[in-house]
Amino acid sequence: MRAKPIVVVKTGEPVPSVLARRGEFAQLIREAIGEAWNGEYASFDARSDAPLDPRGAAAFVITGSPANVPDREPWMLRTEAWLRDVVGAGTPTLGICFGHQLLAQALGGEVQRNPRGREIGTIAIERTGDDPLFSALEPRFVANATHVDSVVRLPAGATALARSSLDPHQAIRFAPACYGVQFHPEIDAEVMRAYIEARREILVAEGIDADELSAAVSDGEPGRRTIRNFLAHAIGR
Repeated sequence: MRAKPIVVVKTGEPVPSVLARRGEFAQLIREAIGEAWNGEYASFDARSDAPLDPRGAAAFVITGSPANVPDREPWMLRTEAWLRDVVGAGTPTLGICFGHQLLAQALGGEVQRNPRGREIGTIAIERTGDDPLFSALEPRFVANATHVDSVVRLPAGATALARSSLDPHQAIRFAPACYGVQFHPEIDAEVMRAYIEARREILVAEGIDADELSAAVSDGEPGRRTIRNFLAHAIGR
């Protein structure tokens, strides 16, 4: 039998400068995974494509998006219904940023605009629970993030695993093989600086020093390691 692929569930594109220089989120995710996976990849666009068999992947990885879960667009509702089937089937699943929020909403939690404000740049994250997702990571580590919405209420049975100064739900375990991370394991320093530049006018209007923010950016390697830890835990590769 042909081995199942990792399937990237596309929910949006990176900012234009990143898309032109580095490619779609699926490409950034493959780069972050690197040699941790030697199998195949596939993808589908949740906004327009028919969803796949919930058991048809070694793992599903749901991308970030400029869309907002609270908008409750039809494609989001359709994808949430499918995700409930995926989680019910036990297929390993990782949601990143928007994907993290979509999982929370699908499973009975709530997503709203973050009352603490925008979070962007290389941020400090504190572990609040032990989990294989954090294998070989320190109790505090750095990762790259960019978001304005947040999970404000956990689904029943979910466990918060990490927090930052602006978000108490930086990582959530929804089920034994289903996780969400609010930060972006696939974003390195080059991509993070491109996001800051793309948001410069907005950041200035919000009283944030974009130059200082950009100067503090790093690759966020500990955060990048979490996607490889997820694969090692969830599918044993």
